[in-house]
Amino acid sequence: MKSKLAILLLAIICFSCTEKKTTESTSTIEKKNTTKPNIIVVLTDDQGWADVGFNGATDIPTPNLDKMAGEGVIFSNGYVSHPYCSPSRAGLLTGRYQARFGHDCNMPYDMEGDATVGTPLSEKMMPEAFKELGYRTSAIGKWHLGDHEDLWPPAQGFDHWFGFPGGGMNFWGISKNKINTIYRDRKVVPEDELTYLTDDFTDEAIDFITKKDEKPFFMYLAYNAPHAPDHATKRYLEKTKHIEYAGRSIYGAMVNGVDHSVGRIDSTLVANGMKNNTVIVYLSDNGGRAEHADNRPYRGHKGMLFEGGIKVPFYITYPNGIKPNQVYDEPVISLDLFPTLLNLAGGDASKETQLEGKDLLPYINKEVTNKPHEIMFWRSVGGFEYAVRKGNFKLYKSSYKDKTLLFDLEKDAYERIDISGNHPEVMAELEAAYKEWDSKNIPPQWFDPHPENVLKEEKRFQATRNRSLRPKAKK
Repeated sequence: MKSKLAILLLAIICFSCTEKKTTESTSTIEKKNTTKPNIIVVLTDDQGWADVGFNGATDIPTPNLDKMAGEGVIFSNGYVSHPYCSPSRAGLLTGRYQARFGHDCNMPYDMEGDATVGTPLSEKMMPEAFKELGYRTSAIGKWHLGDHEDLWPPAQGFDHWFGFPGGGMNFWGISKNKINTIYRDRKVVPEDELTYLTDDFTDEAIDFITKKDEKPFFMYLAYNAPHAPDHATKRYLEKTKHIEYAGRSIYGAMVNGVDHSVGRIDSTLVANGMKNNTVIVYLSDNGGRAEHADNRPYRGHKGMLFEGGIKVPFYITYPNGIKPNQVYDEPVISLDLFPTLLNLAGGDASKETQLEGKDLLPYINKEVTNKPHEIMFWRSVGGFEYAVRKGNFKLYKSSYKDKTLLFDLEKDAYERIDISGNHPEVMAELEAAYKEWDSKNIPPQWFDPHPENVLKEEKRFQATRNRSLRPKAKK
């Protein structure tokens, strides 16, 4: 009897221990799953579609970017909301079509101090939303969303800022004027503390990541590479010396510098036990620039609304929440990042009624099977050019070609065959949809030289083409 009682007591004790262990284990898992993730948005500048290995590049080595892309989901139809720098960034950080607040253009080249020129403070940016959720926030690199001090990152929700206000800068950190100067918060950084901006921005990012702080962080890391001017260090040039075309070689070295930098950040996350609970987004602000970048197989480049101007290298990784080795083929847009990241951080994007993107997680994780977007729009300089994509059809009102074009992207992904004359009903439908969408926008609040540059480019193209067709004079 005593023996049976002892066995019974032992079983109760063991069950109690097991239950306690299970409860503790479950509690640990719940704590892990409810811990807010760190978030890093890495934005490059004027990088072409085919300038990364995960999109097919064979000349520029990008091993770190390729590895990380394989750890999450690659968006094979990832778009941005505008074909060039400042408006695209405005759309990304506000989660809204930038035409809603008249941010259709880059900052005017001859202005450095007007507080009305740039993304207005009335627009809620990502960092402001994340601060409400208890995040510390950082902006590093190129800003280009307002030259006036009242519109710099510290006024737009960023606790920490290291970078320059303007749209372009040399990579050695040599100050040119007020907006082409490196600042830490609002203080000028001495030039002798700077080496090569891609490396400097990465060093600053790592310092911010490893700072002891219980709060999760949101980081907007906007490299100015591979935007001109073409500057690279010997270290990165060594990686692309096999490229015989010098311009492409230097450009490739700048891309490789970003790859090395993102690899350093990834290693820092691993070393500090932060990798699994960090979301990393990688994309370019627009299609690759006309010189040295590679947007193939797509047509066009930065500034155009052909696919090559608005389709970009784009992926997201999050080991705790996104399965690896995925390619998502449905069209998505940079506006989707705000609601996606906000919900991942424990917020409720549905309450942010100004947002126009979609939370992509249900689509990525196959909880929702339909498309995130049935229709998408682009507007440049108040309608100087515009585009609409609905299903497989894409309408493009091109001032470059002085014609409104129509393409079937399912049959002609590279936009070689204009079918506008064969589908008047589709043309009418998409034109009407654009007018309805545009009726909710406001005119550009300032202008840049983009229209005149587009028209000059077409004239140069035609002149070059005509010369190539001209028969040679007989000797």
